[in-house]
Amino acid sequence: NSFTFNDAKNIVSYLHKLGISDVYASPYFKAKQGSLHGYDIVDHNMLNPELGTEESYNAFIQELHQYEMGQMLDIVPNHMCIDSKENKWWSDVLENGPSSRYAGYFDINWNPVKKELRNRILLPILGDQFGAVLENQELKLSFEDGAFFVSYYENTFPINPRTYSDILSCRIDELKNMLPDGDRHYHELSSIITVLNNLPSFSKPSTERIEKRYREQETIKKKLSSLYHASPEIRTFIDENIRIFNGKKGESKTFDLLDQLLRKQVYRLSFWRVATEEINYRRFFDINSLAAIRVENLLVFEDTHRLIMQLVQEGKVTGLRIDHPDGLYNPSEYFHMLQKYCFLHTQPRNLHQVQENLAIVSDRMDRKTEILQLYDKLIRENPHYKPFYVVGEKILMRGERIPEDWEIFSTTGYAFLNSSNGIFIEMQNTKAFDDIYTRIIKTKQNFQDIVYEKKKLIMQVAMSSEINTLGHFLNRISEKNRHTRDFTLNSLTGALIEVIAYFPVYRTYINSYVVNDKDRQYIEAAVNKATRKNPAINISIFDFLKNVLILNFPDDFNQGDKREWLDFVMRFQKITGPVMAKGTEDTAYYVYNRLISLNEVGGTPDRFGLSLEAFHGQNIERSKFWPYALITTSTHDAKRSEDVRARINVLSEIPREWRSHLMQWRRMNRKKRVIIDGQVVPDPNEEYLLYQTLVGAWPLYVTHESEYDHFKQRITDYMIKAIREAKVNTSWISPNTMYEDAFVIFLERILKRQPETQFLKDIIPFQQKIAHYGLYNSLSQILLKITAPGVPDFYQGTEIWNFSLVDPDNRQPVDYSLRNELLEEIKKREKESSLSELARDLTIHKENGMAKLYLIYKALHYRQNNSELFEK
Repeated sequence: NSFTFNDAKNIVSYLHKLGISDVYASPYFKAKQGSLHGYDIVDHNMLNPELGTEESYNAFIQELHQYEMGQMLDIVPNHMCIDSKENKWWSDVLENGPSSRYAGYFDINWNPVKKELRNRILLPILGDQFGAVLENQELKLSFEDGAFFVSYYENTFPINPRTYSDILSCRIDELKNMLPDGDRHYHELSSIITVLNNLPSFSKPSTERIEKRYREQETIKKKLSSLYHASPEIRTFIDENIRIFNGKKGESKTFDLLDQLLRKQVYRLSFWRVATEEINYRRFFDINSLAAIRVENLLVFEDTHRLIMQLVQEGKVTGLRIDHPDGLYNPSEYFHMLQKYCFLHTQPRNLHQVQENLAIVSDRMDRKTEILQLYDKLIRENPHYKPFYVVGEKILMRGERIPEDWEIFSTTGYAFLNSSNGIFIEMQNTKAFDDIYTRIIKTKQNFQDIVYEKKKLIMQVAMSSEINTLGHFLNRISEKNRHTRDFTLNSLTGALIEVIAYFPVYRTYINSYVVNDKDRQYIEAAVNKATRKNPAINISIFDFLKNVLILNFPDDFNQGDKREWLDFVMRFQKITGPVMAKGTEDTAYYVYNRLISLNEVGGTPDRFGLSLEAFHGQNIERSKFWPYALITTSTHDAKRSEDVRARINVLSEIPREWRSHLMQWRRMNRKKRVIIDGQVVPDPNEEYLLYQTLVGAWPLYVTHESEYDHFKQRITDYMIKAIREAKVNTSWISPNTMYEDAFVIFLERILKRQPETQFLKDIIPFQQKIAHYGLYNSLSQILLKITAPGVPDFYQGTEIWNFSLVDPDNRQPVDYSLRNELLEEIKKREKESSLSELARDLTIHKENGMAKLYLIYKALHYRQNNSELFEK
């Protein structure tokens, strides 16, 4: 990451002058080397050394305190990065399997459907089939500090210590014959091999066996390291064995030893495509390198929140943004634990009492209940309890509200983003845009139908392993009752797929035997739609699934049966969210392109705008129930910046003119399209997306050819990402390179700056007109954000005009020196000019961004000086 703690320190004074009260930082705990965003955490209890030292971090904090500014920190409780050897917990699990001290830290299914993976972990990281990778010598055995490892390019995996004997026993007789009788080094090696053969197996964990295994294998590593350096003969012997195990290219049999060794490991290295169907650890969405952690386990919670709590206790962090709480096993319990810990860590007397009590609480499974009861008691006895400022990155669908038992101040602001965007869309032109879109793509599309189809696609191509596992759990439940045991595994899995595809929200939040009315409605709505859609599937299967999901227990159920149903529901809830996100945000939003300013996270693209009455109603509700909610207009996850959307919204006011230009551009560019295997590239839907994108993202100034080339590259990168996300003609999993190359050729042809390029002659003046009105939309939107109920959030760099697209385009470095200079210029002009002169000048030269900066600067300071007005 090129933006360090020192860089953050250097902009604090500028942010303070602008009127910012708190900075909002992305995760900065130790992440995978080279991480640009910080979400791939490898150590929750260490600052990221790539961002600076502890001294530079403290200097940043001191700068904040000097200006009485707070800091909200984004944290990642749901997952960790596992493709880095710096993740000590995961490396330990790979070495010791179920016998690892950290086996319970990760959400691993040690008894999966595939029997060959029992007590093992599938690691789908190989670029080809295992056999081909092995015989191409891409897997390398090595020895370091008394331990053996196998590496695959930059990935390094520990060898199970019990199998060291396979390596050390190879050619052992040759070594014996080389050395004199009674050689002490040989005797030491023989002793090590004997101990290795008697190490407890990783597949039979018990506290006693685990401790013995750790104790003995660490001793062995130290002895092996000493022996390797003390005896040249044994060093040569080990090096030669490693060479033999690594095989000879072109001689298949020479790889048998390494193959047999790898078969005995905790992990099974496999082709990356296998992950779709067989992966047996829970991932962050479908990202293989991010494994879910079981933060519902109090030991895991404590171990992952130690540094966070220290920063809270020291007043260095004054607010928390929780990434992806929908991925947690029990979000409401997590927020409850988080609030208790935050409060107690800011109360030294209580914290001391807690630590004393912790010392006498056992490590049994009921430990969490005991401790939380203790915490609740301490807080009830404290009259000064105040909840810590916590927001959750939760996407709310239409009509959905934050669960009442979440102890947070709000979500991260997408509801406001979409409602404030919606009032700039001319609702009365809905039919006109329906007609335009239908004419362009030659078919009438229904957004909800697209979502349904794309969610099913995600379950088929990206998350079939999770779905198959869930199907087996449901099948196990059905087998226990004579009325349901005849339901086949395939029919149960099929019913699950259909219900998830129709699920109307990201997830439900059932965590006890009581199902609230809202969750019951969501489940029943999904089951009813799935039943109607699938008349060929026995209706009793859907009825059975519904009864399980709403915990409608039979009368004769015992407590064990009830726990099994509840456990299934908790597992089901963790899957519906990723399927919704991948199917909707990352697929359907790139397929349904009627007006792409509506295609935003948490948005409803099939609803063409929002009435002012509805917008005011939402503000009243927020003021009443969530007065300190974050409200935003751009984020790092947004599909388009606020200024791009503001431009595209202008199109909704001029459907006739927009249609006229569209038809003209399609005629102009007809001969520029490319034909691949009889398929025209781009297809009409992609071409329509492209034209809207160009209108929204075209820069205000293009003074040099290099700037234009940079813009073309941004558009190219965005469009390739967009068509891959759509998964219609290409995808991330199976890129159609010929199609993508043809698309790039089309872009080059239509964007070439030559006199004969008629398209540029027509789009540029039209775009400039749209841009003019778009700037006023942007200013209006910003003023609404600053004055509406809630806490306005400003994404980096958006203080002046910003026409970025989806990441990585919106994560480019920000020129803060320029923004600081512009702000100083504004403050200087305020002193030298009258208000009317300044306003006129900023308006005439509005393209330089100072108008937006001035508006933010003045409105934020007015807000600070009239805080009671805006809070109440």
